[in-house]
Amino acid sequence: MKALIAAGGHATRLRPITWTRNKHLIPLANKPMLWYVLKKITDAGIMDIIINVNPGEVKYMSENLGDGSEFGAKITYLEQRGGAKGLAHVVANAEEHLKGERFLFFLGDNIILGSINQFVDRFQNEGLDCMIALSHVKDPQRFGVAEFHPDGKLKSTIEKPENPPSPFAVTGIYLFDEKFFDAYKTIQPSSRGEYEITDVITWYINNGTVGHEEITGWWKDTGTPDALIEGNALIMDDTPREEYCVDCQPHEDAQIQGPVAIGEGTVITADCMIRGPVVIGKNCKITSSYIGPYTAIGDGVVIHETEVEHSIIFEGASIDTTRRIVNSLIGVNAQLVDYKRTHPKTGHRLIVGDNSFVEL
Repeated sequence: MKALIAAGGHATRLRPITWTRNKHLIPLANKPMLWYVLKKITDAGIMDIIINVNPGEVKYMSENLGDGSEFGAKITYLEQRGGAKGLAHVVANAEEHLKGERFLFFLGDNIILGSINQFVDRFQNEGLDCMIALSHVKDPQRFGVAEFHPDGKLKSTIEKPENPPSPFAVTGIYLFDEKFFDAYKTIQPSSRGEYEITDVITWYINNGTVGHEEITGWWKDTGTPDALIEGNALIMDDTPREEYCVDCQPHEDAQIQGPVAIGEGTVITADCMIRGPVVIGKNCKITSSYIGPYTAIGDGVVIHETEVEHSIIFEGASIDTTRRIVNSLIGVNAQLVDYKRTHPKTGHRLIVGDNSFVEL
């Protein structure tokens, strides 16, 4: 089998972070989001992978993700042609690579607990034409939704319905046989002007054998800042404790508690407490600070006299606030400074990008 990963789009809900970085390269537990997708796919034995990217981003994405050799795989980067016209159009864009193949289609911003092996194995062993993964959600109107017959069989899948027929969202994990491109030719753009993957799945329901299975554990569509931060925490919980390694020499009086990973060259002073799960990158400097659970800190970050918890701090950031930072995304080379350290000592000085959120 082959795999296609969707890694395009502009992720407007994550701006300003995504002004300068493709969403799928945002670090979770200090690895690009797509690293976890590639790991799931290759663990399922699929080693021929196509990544669909925005126009002009092939070099940028390949420099960050490599050629697949880290996973024993081969990665081909493919620019999206014709603009953003829906998920089914993303697959159609890769027809030259997938025609005549059975393949996995995986949305690159989907993070799940456990493996995808059971979905791939069932698709192959039962000779299914299509296989979809479902998840019980509280807000199904945000997703493609499965509709069922009274006997529990799939009836159709509907994209973002105002009145969802069930609480089961179609997640971003799909398996299709070689008839996908025949199905694609039968659908028309939706009212949103997009070729909906749910319309293709409905075609398969009417013309083939479709399997479905609910994802057990968690599934996270990392489309918002809160979802990113939660995804970061879920990955930390899912990481085996033996993968948490301290590769520097924190001061002997520093308190290091729970699963903590710290990179080479990082300085942790005596008056610090690090309470895991926490991941800290290389060449950081943490002084007189508390770093609490579910915090990921990128390379070269400086934190002084600050408490940070349940947050993602990107590389090169500097934080010196004497305050408590929680549930936050702090971008590359961002600076947080206590207003009391400047003159005059009244008011707050802010440089805030589009779609930012600041709580003072």
